[in-house]
Amino acid sequence: MAQGQDKTPEQHQAQGQDMAQGQDGPTKAAKANDPVLLALTQNRLDHISQQMGHVMVRTARSPIFSQAHDFSCFIAGPDGRVTAQADGIPIHTGGGGFAVRAVLRDHGGSIADGDVFLLNDPWQAGGNHLPDWVIARPVFVGGRLVSFVCNRAHQSDIGGGAAGTYNPEATEVWQEGVRLPVLKLVEAGTVRQDLWKLLMLNTRTPDLLEGDLGAMLGSTRIGAEQVAALVEEVGVDTAMDYFDGILAHAASRMSAAIAELPDGVYRGEDRSDNDCFELRDVWVRVSLTIGGGRAKVDFTGTDPQIRGFKNSTLANTHSAVFTAFASFFDPAIPRNEGTFSSLEIVAPEGTIVNATEGAATTMNTVFVAHEIIHAVWRALNQAAPDRACAGWAKNVFGVTSGREIGADGSTGKPYVFYHGLAAAGAGAVEGRDGFNQIGHLCTLGGLTISNVETYERLYPVRFVRQDLRCDGGGAGRWRGGTGADYEVEVMTPALYSFRGEGLRYQTGFGVAGGDWGAAGEMHVQETGSAPELAPKFGLRRLDAGRLSASSPGGGGWGRPEDRPVAEVWRDWRDGLISTEAARDAYAVVFSGDPDDPSSSLDTVDAEATRALRDKRRQTSPSAQGDVGPF
Repeated sequence: MAQGQDKTPEQHQAQGQDMAQGQDGPTKAAKANDPVLLALTQNRLDHISQQMGHVMVRTARSPIFSQAHDFSCFIAGPDGRVTAQADGIPIHTGGGGFAVRAVLRDHGGSIADGDVFLLNDPWQAGGNHLPDWVIARPVFVGGRLVSFVCNRAHQSDIGGGAAGTYNPEATEVWQEGVRLPVLKLVEAGTVRQDLWKLLMLNTRTPDLLEGDLGAMLGSTRIGAEQVAALVEEVGVDTAMDYFDGILAHAASRMSAAIAELPDGVYRGEDRSDNDCFELRDVWVRVSLTIGGGRAKVDFTGTDPQIRGFKNSTLANTHSAVFTAFASFFDPAIPRNEGTFSSLEIVAPEGTIVNATEGAATTMNTVFVAHEIIHAVWRALNQAAPDRACAGWAKNVFGVTSGREIGADGSTGKPYVFYHGLAAAGAGAVEGRDGFNQIGHLCTLGGLTISNVETYERLYPVRFVRQDLRCDGGGAGRWRGGTGADYEVEVMTPALYSFRGEGLRYQTGFGVAGGDWGAAGEMHVQETGSAPELAPKFGLRRLDAGRLSASSPGGGGWGRPEDRPVAEVWRDWRDGLISTEAARDAYAVVFSGDPDDPSSSLDTVDAEATRALRDKRRQTSPSAQGDVGPF
């Protein structure tokens, strides 16, 4: 096994891509396995992954883990292929194999029982971006390496040019935080104190990092004990056969799903309207070739990498593509590295989907991952319109960092506060409205929204408003998620790191005749001053004051005039759509007041609604199923 210093970064990338796409085994023939035992083994591994997550939530010190669940646990085989990823968020786990194979590449000849590895670098260590640190713990049974149990977690602060891991002014990776190659954090069961001290010196919040790293180590120790117990129970050789069988089964299921699509070439694209420093369109373009149960996902034609911190690394792009495919097909298809062995991914180097070493990348797990997923979805939507999902809105999360102030005016310890409650709306699908508020698209809902009360207790903030937005969701037979109206007081002077990708342009596209969701808005206001429009990206030092946002809405599915009147009335009564939007978007005319507690369907002007809907359908004749009495 070649050591890391014997290869260039380009060779590291090539090796990682080869292994991710199946040349070393995800599609290799597995021995015939009992299907019942195969399913039990898969479920057991998934359960272990989930147990690791429970341990992490209960023991981590940072709210980003204990509240928001911005971490993921996964299990890989001895060759680095991910076999279970049942807990966490897909942008973390989809590229997990890159990280484990980096451990094998750099330490393959010297891995011993009791060792634990730490890494984060996107080019040298199979990472996706610097804040996501990976703890990889090898599992030995009878002296034989049988597995790796891993926890990838987004740290609260890793140094760099801005507190909170996101530096929107970064133009190179060295401005974003500490870069970690594959490091042996624990050697033969003993933590390397020199390395531990180095890590604590390179964070603004060492008290949080120390507790969080301890939680990561503890979660993987529990996982390793349970994987070892499973392997001992069935025998090492049998366990390895079933690990291969799990991958082969998933590969077969996904290949069969792709084979159901019409052969052909489908194209999709999505854009950002900025490069973090100026307004200009930046496009992700994909050509999807379907044939023979395989899919070639080619990003040739995508724009070059940019100055700002939204450049994707190779592992992150693979993970975003996997997220798009996993969410498009039958949810019963297992999710592991075998699932995606039917995919060939072409990501030209030097583009925004495969940036060269040294580029700024911290935002890439959210944006440009969002654009990658949307572009792939749009191509898949052409191949299977009945499965089409409307676009999710791009979030406007920001980070505020400062120092606590005591009752006597003394300065306290540093804090980093994530404005996660300003979450945007998701796109609708056939049969269901979009989620009104949800974490980033790349998490598929795995990133949770924290409790207001918890944040007010932990940070010097006071929440003023947290309401679902009116007229935010894209109109459709099934409505897009609304987004939220959010306002919070920040009691101390602070540094604001703005991440407002979804501001001031529509990002949640509609499908099947549905409308786009509304764009987002954000303002900041120092105490005693007038509100100011917040930048999309950038750093601002502000005195105590307020931050307010209207997060953007998701796209709608199907023609708005086909939405049942009773559902339009419900949204109108609940304040999710206005009287004007009911008429203009949904062709429903109301004669009453939605705030009237006695309001009922009798407030619908049936005759005017029927006439307006009939007229609308004459100009858009593609009805979508049962449209109700009007």
